[in-house]
Parts: sequence; C-alpha cells; structure tokens
Amino acid sequence: MDSAQPALMTEGDLRRRIITFAVPIFIGSLFQQLYNTADSLIVGNLVGSAALAAVSSTGSIVYLAVGFFMGFSMGAGIVIARHIGAGNHELTQRSVHTAVAAGLALSVIMTLASVLAADPILRATGTPDSVFRDASVYLHIYFLGISALVMYNTFVGILQAAGDSRHPLCYLIISSCVNIVLDLLMVGTLRMGVAGAAIATVISELLSAFLSLRRLMKIQGDIHVDLHQIRFDAEELRQIVRYGLPTAMQSCVIDLSNVLIQSYINSFGQAAMAGIGAYTKVEGFAFLPVTAFSMSMSTFVSQNRGAGRIPRMKEGIRFGLRSAVISIEIIGAVFFLFAPQLIRAFSSDPEVIAYGVGRARVVSLFFCLLGFSHVTSAVMRGVGKPVVPMAVMLTCWCAVRVAVLMTIGRMMHVIALTYWIYPFTWSLSSLVYLVYLRKIMRRETFDQNS
Repeated sequence: MDSAQPALMTEGDLRRRIITFAVPIFIGSLFQQLYNTADSLIVGNLVGSAALAAVSSTGSIVYLAVGFFMGFSMGAGIVIARHIGAGNHELTQRSVHTAVAAGLALSVIMTLASVLAADPILRATGTPDSVFRDASVYLHIYFLGISALVMYNTFVGILQAAGDSRHPLCYLIISSCVNIVLDLLMVGTLRMGVAGAAIATVISELLSAFLSLRRLMKIQGDIHVDLHQIRFDAEELRQIVRYGLPTAMQSCVIDLSNVLIQSYINSFGQAAMAGIGAYTKVEGFAFLPVTAFSMSMSTFVSQNRGAGRIPRMKEGIRFGLRSAVISIEIIGAVFFLFAPQLIRAFSSDPEVIAYGVGRARVVSLFFCLLGFSHVTSAVMRGVGKPVVPMAVMLTCWCAVRVAVLMTIGRMMHVIALTYWIYPFTWSLSSLVYLVYLRKIMRRETFDQNS
C-alpha cells in the first residue's frame, strides 16, 4: 500500500498551493473535454450533420442527469476537506466511506431514472424526427453506463478533498486516449454511428472509475477506502446532504432551464441544433480555468476554514477570483476572434457554422461574469453557505431564463434570444454574488458548525 497523507492547503505559500492544485485539474478537465468533444468531432465528420445534431442535442439532457450526483460529490468533498483541515482522522474515514456508499446508492437510482426518462425528455424538448432515433440510442447507452460516471466523480471528489489533483489527471489522460481510439474504431472503422460513440464513452468512464478506486484502496492514510467499511454514518451523511443537496438541486434546476432553452433552439431546425451544439463543445474548453479554480478554491477554503485560518482563507479567495476571471476573459477574446475556424472543425455546412459563430460572438466577451459567478459559488460552499449559491443560481440562471423564454420568446421567435439570455443572467448573478462576497470578506471569524 502507498503511504499518502493528505496534501494540506493550510500551510506554505497559498498562491503556489492553489496553482499547483488547480493546474492538474485544468489539464485533466482538458482531456475530459477532449473525449467529450471527440464524440461530436468524429460523428460530425464521419457520419454527418444529422448525427452531430443528435449527439449535440443530448448535452443539456446529460447534464441534467449528472448534475444531481455532482452536487452530492461536491458536498462530500467539502465535508472531507474540512475534517482533513481539522486533523480529525476518524471523522475523515467515516465521511469517506459514507460518500462511497452514497455514490453506490445514487448509481442505482440514476441508472433506472435516466433510462426511463430519456425518450420522454427528448419528445418534450421537441427533438426533430430526423435526429430523434440517433439521439435516443445515444442517450440510452450513455445512461446505462452512468454509474461509472457517478462513482468516478465520487472517488475523484475524495482525492481532491485531500489535495490530490495529480492522480485524477493521470486517470483522465488515460481514459481520454482510450475514448478517442475507441471512437475512431467504433465510428470510423466499424461504422457503428452514434451507438459506437456512446459505447466508447461508457468504456472510458468505467476505466477511469476503476483506476480511481484502485488508488483509494492502495492509499494508507486518512482517505483509504476499505470495501468492508463502506456503510452509511448518519451524522456524516447528514453533513454531506446538507452541503450537497443545495448544490444538487441548483445544478438540476439550472440544467432543466437549459433543456428548455434547447427545446427553443430545436424549433429552428437541425442546423441550429448542430451549430449551437458544436459551440457548446468549444465553450467547454473556455470554461476549464474556471472549473480548475472553482475546485481548488472549494478545497482551499474548506481546509483553511476547518483549521481556523481565516485570514489565509480570505487572501486565497482574492487570489483565486482574480486568476479565474482574468484567465477566462483572455480565452473569451481568443474565442471571439477565431470562432469561425473553431466551429468549422465540427462541420463544413455554412448554415451550421453561422449558428455556432453567432452564439460565440455574443457570449464570449462576457466570460468574466461566468467565471466570477462560479468561483464565488464555490467559495460560498466552502465557507458553509451552500444555500446562498443555490438561491442565487435558481433565481438568476433558472427563473429569469424561463421567464424570458415564456414572455419575450413567445413574442419574438429569434435565435439571438438564446444567445443574449446567458450574458444577461450572468450579469445578474455576478451583482448578487458581489454583495455576498463583500459581507464574507468583512467577517472576522466563522462558526465551524455553521
């Protein structure tokens, strides 16, 4: 067994700690995005724009399904990181094994629920008949293997709570390469179409989940996983639910609003679905720095709050926010300039490209607002205020978006509405978060039980 104690973010140069934790997450997320995008790239170029529309249109539905357990994994990570920061080995072990037990339970529930709901959601979103069959095949295969994604995120959440972002990076690189090879084999050589792309993704996720579990079983320390010790601890489960449920609900409802927006996009036809779906894949790359800094800040804030190092925590918050906002805005400017070339990688259809570029040219220069909202949301959860980001996101990113679609969308059937609705709601959430962030930075102490 490996002897691996948690990497404490309560000591040493905080900038170096945050950066060294964030960089592997960034690179790992890059590879994860690559293998998520590989499906669309390979399907779009080897099968056609109809298949690209089918795969792309399932994105918001997939996020709706996975958002719930992602929230729980974040909640588990915060609880585990806090116990590690406080140096409590017993509570860390309890929370680790409770998190794994919760992941297994969610795997069963999510598989059954998502498979049964796939076709009804596709019909409810107005998926055109020309792409319905392919979209249905892709979703059913993906959802049958969703337990691999649930458990992978559970295991990685435990590793990252302990300050280990290097091993998840290695596993993502391996699974990403496997996914791309399988995509080329199943879609390009065996001509299995969207079914081959879905199968390749599921196999890759099974591999990454297995590698992550093996690492946790080999570790000799606070986050060691013993299969015989996997059980629910009532108090630790309560804490995980307390932090995870608001995030899970927030993610699900926001993703539901995105499904409604997707249904509005579907009304403009196959080219709009393919073009905006291709842009969404590209946008995923722009969001990687925010993902990295959000996870880094969640662990940093949780560990330092658990250790009672409040001044260090506040200084780290300032650094993390500045770094995330500046990096994503630079990427946004690059995307604005090179949008045509980026969308053209997915399809040579001029109409498809026009839709993707139209979306890119509207939203890319507002990425700084998106970054600020997400990192501040992670900070709120880290300081023990998980309900705040839930309330802000549900109001600004869900209720407002739905209200706009139900009012202006019915009066004006224009695709540009689906472009501008994002910067508008990002602006609203950023303003509210700024108020809450100022309150947090003025506080001198934090109740460890709050």
